[in-house]
Amino acid sequence: MDNRISEIRRQIRALRVSMLEAEAIMRQQVNRDEDCAFVAGDLLKMRGVMSRLVAERRALGDSEPILVNGSTVPRRLAKSVFVRPTRRHLVELRV
Repeated sequence: MDNRISEIRRQIRALRVSMLEAEAIMRQQVNRDEDCAFVAGDLLKMRGVMSRLVAERRALGDSEPILVNGSTVPRRLAKSVFVRPTRRHLVELRV
């Protein structure tokens, strides 16, 4: 039973990393106005697998948190939007 719990924990860690990578890819696609339906579908499938693994792990009596070190995708800082006022040059119109 301990081997099964260890295997589930390893699968959950790997799945978390894959989900983070898929989310990053999906964000990039959204930022480029591309279709991200395929990646979003895969992400939903991964969530379904994750929920089944978590349910099985709880049924086996494991409730200890699973830590994923160093695999988090750093969030981008919000870009400050500063528009410098432009100088308007007056042009003489000759009619």
